[in-house]
Amino acid sequence: MRNPYRKIFAAACAATLSVVLVATGSPAVAAPADDLQAGLDRITAAGMVGTFAEVRDGNGRWSRASGVADLDTNRKIRPTYQHRVGSITKTFTAVALLQLVGEGRLDLDAPVGRYLPDLGREGVTVRMLLNHTSGIGNYTNAIFATPEQLLAGQTRTFQPRELARIGLDMSPTNAPGERHVYSNTNYILAGLILEKVTRLPAALEISRRVIWPTGLWQTYFPGRTPRILLPHAKAYVPWSETELRDFSTFNMSWAWMAGELVSTTADVNRFYRALLTGKLLRPAELAEMQKTVPFVPEYPEAGGYGLGLYNNVLPCGTVWGHDGQVFGHNAISLHSPDGMRQFTLMQNMTHYQLPGQPDPITQALVNTLVTALCGTNSAGPSTLRSEQPVQLFTPAIDAAPRFTSATD
Repeated sequence: MRNPYRKIFAAACAATLSVVLVATGSPAVAAPADDLQAGLDRITAAGMVGTFAEVRDGNGRWSRASGVADLDTNRKIRPTYQHRVGSITKTFTAVALLQLVGEGRLDLDAPVGRYLPDLGREGVTVRMLLNHTSGIGNYTNAIFATPEQLLAGQTRTFQPRELARIGLDMSPTNAPGERHVYSNTNYILAGLILEKVTRLPAALEISRRVIWPTGLWQTYFPGRTPRILLPHAKAYVPWSETELRDFSTFNMSWAWMAGELVSTTADVNRFYRALLTGKLLRPAELAEMQKTVPFVPEYPEAGGYGLGLYNNVLPCGTVWGHDGQVFGHNAISLHSPDGMRQFTLMQNMTHYQLPGQPDPITQALVNTLVTALCGTNSAGPSTLRSEQPVQLFTPAIDAAPRFTSATD
């Protein structure tokens, strides 16, 4: 097996990079196929095992891939693969709840205890769950605190109320409504509210309200089924300096309505276009979804988190979407406000970054994303410049557990 982990370490030591991109551009057509391919190739050259993406601009559509899906067989990665999309699930969950708001069956500003009397916390509302201002602890930090817990979690079945209790028993991160602190527990509670109001399993309710009407035929909740059904890439996590371990087989009950979904780049783009063009929510509920709290109160212009949807500011303007990360698979999906310019990218290795070291993979990803959504100039993406740096916030990925090796 070749060892990308050593390649990552070498690249990190050789360059001084960050997730800040200094760039310019104006709204333009999405990057053509050759620009997308070049960007993906730069990501794998920086150390990623495999990556694939789909870019859309109006009716134009480009899908490309770079790298390998399986290090044992050297099977090439394909742009049509299914993939675990992690916290992009949260947007789907929020849409279903906002549909209930539009039907008069759910009040965003009601206390959680109105719907879940045994799981409510004083001062916490439904809205605070959806925008991560509840202050409730993040249960994933407790259930995956060590490599041994991660290995055991591959075959363990968690119950949603069990996960909610773990998060609620943790120390609060802030007073309710005080500030945004990302916590997966919020969306476990949101899923339980969805079930309480509709009296149906949350996965079925989201499927019949969101997934099936939108024609997302390769998007599904796997539940306790540990294997991805159709062709997919393996899911690598660096386990030592000589081993990348595959976590593509995993019981995803631990993520539930916070991050369980399997999808494709094409389906994710189709979903966000339907959302942003008003096909899934009425204008009033979409407006509620896009009321954001800042990621960083001292830097509100950098972007913020709404209700299962966040915005970032690129050189060509504001974009909306979400990212997601589970063990070995991550994804990011960002879109112009009208849903016409779209970018969804997936990668098959996570938890590779060494603490305190630069991350050339993320730098290459950000350059590819900005090129795709903002266009290029005649000098190409590597020479884009502007007066202000752009910080790309990816809260779901940033909230992941931080161990990178069983030998740490």
